[in-house]
This record gives sequence, C-alpha cells and structure tokens, in this order.
Amino acid sequence: MAIALATREGLADADDIRTTSPLAVRGLTVSYGQKPAIFSVDMTVVPGAMTAIIGPNGAGKSTLLKAALGLLKPLAGQTTIFGKPVAQCRDRIAYVPQRASVDWDFPTRVIDVVLMGLYRQLGLLGRVRAAHRSKAIACLARVGMEDFATRQIGQLSGGQQQRVFLARALAQDADLYLLDEPFAGVDAATEKAIISVLKSLRDAGKTVVAVHHDLSTVREYFDHVYLINTRLVAAGSVEDAFTEDNLQAAYGGRLAGTQMDQLNGTLG
Repeated sequence: MAIALATREGLADADDIRTTSPLAVRGLTVSYGQKPAIFSVDMTVVPGAMTAIIGPNGAGKSTLLKAALGLLKPLAGQTTIFGKPVAQCRDRIAYVPQRASVDWDFPTRVIDVVLMGLYRQLGLLGRVRAAHRSKAIACLARVGMEDFATRQIGQLSGGQQQRVFLARALAQDADLYLLDEPFAGVDAATEKAIISVLKSLRDAGKTVVAVHHDLSTVREYFDHVYLINTRLVAAGSVEDAFTEDNLQAAYGGRLAGTQMDQLNGTLG
C-alpha cells in the first residue's frame, strides 16, 4: 500500500502544506446506520492541480466529498479549507453535485440556474443587473451553452444539464472546485468540453477535485489521485499512486483481467 502526497514537481510533506491546502480532512468518519461509509480518512489536496477520488461502487467517494463540505454530518473528523473552517470559506468553494441528485423538473431557465452561482453578489434582494446577466452568459459560453440561456433546464439532455451546472460553478469564480461524477452519463463531446474547462481552471491556479469512475482516463485527466474503499488505500501523484497493485487493493480484487488489460496501456 503506497500512501504519499505529491506536488506537480514532486513529493511534498503533508504537514508543510496542511495549513494552506485548499481542502484537508483528518480522520473523517461517516456512518449510515451501523455501517461506516468512510472510516478515518485523511486527505490533503495539493493546490493548483486536478485531483481524482476513485474507488469501487459504494466505496464512499461521494460521501467523502459531501462530508468534507458539511453536507453530511460526520461521526468524527474535521475539514479545513485553506487552513480555515469550511463555514468561513464557502465563498471560495464551488460544488457540482451528481446530476442524478438534481430535480430537473423544477421549472427554471438555464440562465437562472447560472445566476444562482452569483447569489453572494446579488445579495438578499436578489436584484439581477445587466452585469450579472453578462457574466452568466459568458460562463455559459465557456461550456458551449450560451444559445440555450432561455431554455427550460428540464428540456436539456443530460450532457447539456451537466454543462449548465458547470457554468453555475464558473459563475462563482471560486478557488476550489469540487465535482461529484462530472462525466457520468454524458456524451463524448460534453466530456471533452468539461475536461477542457477544468484543465483551464487548473492552469489558472484553481484547484479541482472530482469523484471519478472511468479508470481509463485517470492518467489523461488528473495530476493526483486518492483511491478509497471505505478507508484510504493510496494517495499521491497519478504516476506514483495509480498502479495495478493499488487498484487491486482498492477494488478488492474485483477488477477483471480484461479490465486490467485495458488499463495496462495507461498504468505506469
């Protein structure tokens, strides 16, 4: 089992970046009934990089993200954002939930969804000005959805809906972007558009953390990886931690030979 923390230039000591890490969790434990969903997980995210959280179904990947954000109450553990409590840094976080968890029948237009990302700027009265609409349209343009601004969100395809939620996150102009399965159920064109935007955020110094399920694209998309299966199995740069031994440990030997054959071209 290889547990390490890496920067884009090489390995770094976790204690040296803990107070400045965009997202650090310590001993995070969440239980549904009597069964722990995640148990005593530590994670220190490297700033200005793309990090994937991967593991088998039911491993606790989404639970880890939600508990770190405070959307789920943990039994134990703590989370800091840039060294501070989450409540003090919510304006620095943008979160894109799983598409399956959203009520797409809610009657609202695409541009109104994106404007929700500007709620801190709009204030209590929620007065939308021309500058706000211009910013929302610009965010939609970044994901190729500006022509759908007045369309009802429920009328869009799954891939289009995911692009709109990414545009809402862009409107927040955050420092830390957390995404739960952003590529699930989307077409190839949408996946390409989303990863292009996420990489542009990273290149601008932002930090991106995504729950991810497609092992074949991990090396192409991400700089760092956390492999979990209730507990943390391995962590580090993709080069160091995304190995066959760590994958088999995380997936409990459930990766079939054919899957490993397909991955051998991407594994180091």
